[in-house]
Amino acid sequence: MVTVTSAQASGIAAQTTAERAAEIVSEYLRGPIEALDATAAQLGIELASSPHVGALSSQRLDALVEPHAHRILGLPDAQIYGAGFIAAIGLLTDERNHLSWWQGDDPRKLLLAAQSVNKALIDYSELEWFRVPMETGRGHVAGPYVDYLCSDEYTITVAAPVHIDGRFVGVAGLDLLIDSVERQLLPLLSELGDNVTVINSVGRVVVSTNPRHATGDAVRGGPLADLSRTPCNGLALEIIVE
Repeated sequence: MVTVTSAQASGIAAQTTAERAAEIVSEYLRGPIEALDATAAQLGIELASSPHVGALSSQRLDALVEPHAHRILGLPDAQIYGAGFIAAIGLLTDERNHLSWWQGDDPRKLLLAAQSVNKALIDYSELEWFRVPMETGRGHVAGPYVDYLCSDEYTITVAAPVHIDGRFVGVAGLDLLIDSVERQLLPLLSELGDNVTVINSVGRVVVSTNPRHATGDAVRGGPLADLSRTPCNGLALEIIVE
């Protein structure tokens, strides 16, 4: 007969909770990620077949991207705040960089130049949500971070690379505001009974059912540092259960 100590039982329960939490987070993001991957593939096809691909202007790009952005914004379940396409530096004939981006409850085109000259000149190729898909050729979930480029809010960005004949031309992306993520995810995670914290690949809190752990807090050196972590399938996110 195998006996289980109280400490072992607690560990098993915590692991079960962590696995269930990982499934909840993965399921929450699965729909947006799959929709964005499909959009990225379709944009690559449409850009490649465009008669203006060698002399593409921001206006022509916006016209191509807008229906895709509105379709992403209309996805059920996850409350998506913004969506669109971010062109590789130098892709367009009339602008060095360009975001074909729509956002808000009543989605409107984001106009960087009208907001700030500094924003219009930013080199977003160094930002995680652009750089990782560009370098790896794979989709990526970035954040949480304060999105000074679009929303000025704590944000998670999902991005997928777009290619034409193997050449990287930009990323398709969508934004989820942390406020919305908390409202949707925390009730589900709270039902698991234990304190559940979701952290990102650099060890910062995304969301937590424990009010002592705020979005953006570093795990290193804190009470979560030595606790076991459970990966979320297909995502650069992990679960810690207390």
